[in-house]
Amino acid sequence: MADKFTVQSFKAAKAEKKPISMLTAYDYTTACLLEEAGVDSVLVGDSLGMVMLGYENTLRVTMDEMIHHTKAVARGTRRGLLIGDMPFLSYHVSVEEAVRNAGRFVQEGRAEAVKLEGGPDVIEKIRAIVKAQIPVLGHLGLTPQSLNVFGGFKVQGRDLEAARRLVDDALLLQDAGVFGIVLEKVPDTLARVITSKLAIPTIGIGAGPHCDGQVLVIQDMLGLFRRFRPKFVKAYAEMGDTTVAAVKSYIDEVRNGAFPQAEHSFQMDGSLLSKL
Repeated sequence: MADKFTVQSFKAAKAEKKPISMLTAYDYTTACLLEEAGVDSVLVGDSLGMVMLGYENTLRVTMDEMIHHTKAVARGTRRGLLIGDMPFLSYHVSVEEAVRNAGRFVQEGRAEAVKLEGGPDVIEKIRAIVKAQIPVLGHLGLTPQSLNVFGGFKVQGRDLEAARRLVDDALLLQDAGVFGIVLEKVPDTLARVITSKLAIPTIGIGAGPHCDGQVLVIQDMLGLFRRFRPKFVKAYAEMGDTTVAAVKSYIDEVRNGAFPQAEHSFQMDGSLLSKL
């Protein structure tokens, strides 16, 4: 097995220009598969609200739900850096609550780092969490917890003022001590500028090819989430279609008696049957 991927591995990858792979996972089985494949980092994203729990967005996801899923993923993750995504209102109320909830991810969920969204408004919280010896991954651009402020899942940083603000925010996050920054749904040229200005790695999702790494939601890249598919997603398999076809075959075989057969059944001593 390859060496354990850590926060220090993120920094080394940036220096050595080795792209970082990151995917989401929300359960033990998926975590084991990502481990077997050798992904560098596993994010238990609050996107679980949509792809696992059926919520309309991420705003309803609770700390207890995040901890529940993070614990499951931790049981199957060995090499990849495990990151817990701090949900809406888990770090917004106060610095103390932010540190306490970040600590829950580490202590209860067995996460090795946390991710939180935002720029200047969360700097004080980031500094406090880092001071508590918990690594923090930042998140700029489209921050889904700010969905109602943005008015939808819109590309961020397209005009000069917004682009400058994102560059400044990235530098602020770096100064606050984050070990990396997710850039979501920003123009690829802006992502390239931000990446070039930072000593820490950027992880893109809908931010083009110039980031230091990439992250996707596992259900998206496997073609399992069928409600919608963002433009930035590449489906590496269509497992939704495969699953539906397999279930239809199962239903047909149950109905026509083709399943189960003898090889799927257990036997007993025939001489005992007359005594039943």
